[in-house]
Amino acid sequence: MAADPPSARLAEERVDHRFKALPPDAEGLTVGELAAERRNLFTGGFTTPVLALSAESVDHNLRLLKTYAERHGLAFAPHGKTSMAPQLFDRQLDHGAWGITAAVPHQARVYRAYGVRRIFLANELVDAVALRWLAAELARDPEFRFVCYVDSVRGVELMDRALAGLAGRPVDVVVELGAGEGARTGARTEADCAAVADAVSATATLRLVGVAGYEGEVPDATPERVGAWLRRLTALAVEFDRAGRFAPDLDEIVVSAGGSAWFDTVAEVFALLPALSRPVLKLLRSGAYVSHDDGQYRDLTPFNRVPQEGALRPAFRLWAQVVSRPAPGQAFVNAGKRDAAYDLHLPEAQAVRSARDGSVRPATGITVTRLSDQHAWLETADGAGLEVGDWVGLGLSHPCTSFDKWQLIPLVEADGTVSDYIRTFF
Repeated sequence: MAADPPSARLAEERVDHRFKALPPDAEGLTVGELAAERRNLFTGGFTTPVLALSAESVDHNLRLLKTYAERHGLAFAPHGKTSMAPQLFDRQLDHGAWGITAAVPHQARVYRAYGVRRIFLANELVDAVALRWLAAELARDPEFRFVCYVDSVRGVELMDRALAGLAGRPVDVVVELGAGEGARTGARTEADCAAVADAVSATATLRLVGVAGYEGEVPDATPERVGAWLRRLTALAVEFDRAGRFAPDLDEIVVSAGGSAWFDTVAEVFALLPALSRPVLKLLRSGAYVSHDDGQYRDLTPFNRVPQEGALRPAFRLWAQVVSRPAPGQAFVNAGKRDAAYDLHLPEAQAVRSARDGSVRPATGITVTRLSDQHAWLETADGAGLEVGDWVGLGLSHPCTSFDKWQLIPLVEADGTVSDYIRTFF
């Protein structure tokens, strides 16, 4: 019998005041004990506001991206910064993910604490303390695989200085090609990339294993502009291979890109990559898919352009209660900036659950117009029928700033049954 994953121990954590919205009468139970009770989100003692994840939508999204990656010959390292949830990491890995992507050292430490064996860090890592921790992890666990960006000669110098004299394997790195002038990180030109690669080759502490970048930063992105940048990235891999810049002991060359908005274009361009001297790990890093959303990625998902490939389902719903109806056309619910993502779009009113009889209806004529710290301002049309005490279900935009406001999130089945609780680490 297979051993339980390290995330299984999260079920032993005690329910208490740290976790928003959980039933007060569950205090002292373990998370596993509370999950076993299979309480109903609406009648089981939960307080508002409460963020719920749809169990069915999460399962659908996991299966869809697994199928998509397999169909297009892509390996997959979803960005874990979206959820920072080890239970979801386990499910992503169970659905074929090669590893999990990180952005900063703290995230990598969380991944390691919960047994992630392969980490792709999509940043240049120049923190000496973090590099010493990484070297110790590589020395301790021969099965641990770690890859990170380099995008400057100075960065290579700092990494080499921090790692010099430490036991363990060299740190695998990929040269990051920037997405253009005014974009975020990354070496701006192919000549800059070559200089960084040569600096890596001059060290004994680093090993050049590939090239990478993030197409989501292409200025004024269109399929044509994104495709052109991706062709620069793949051409860089071809040129580095031809010039013998990759470490001679590699089993595979890494070529990586892919956020949540352009992975269809990544798949198209990566499919055209010619054969190199060694097999190529074509590594996609999209992370928002696991929950999807009702705003940013609903509008930007590549599945809008390729509907024949399937469709992701939004999994978030934030339930808040009407606490004031001070004037016709106006209402307030008790969820605000502390509870809902608001950096890209305001929440979207989607459903109303009546406080009188528990019936659920569409939130017709109800619009969120503003957020305060602990209130959402609602504008209501004639006939909206909203009353104090009703629950309003809100759709959210941008998964990355939805997960981070909740430490323990109910996983809810279609009938309202809470089947599990997702622990996050931000």
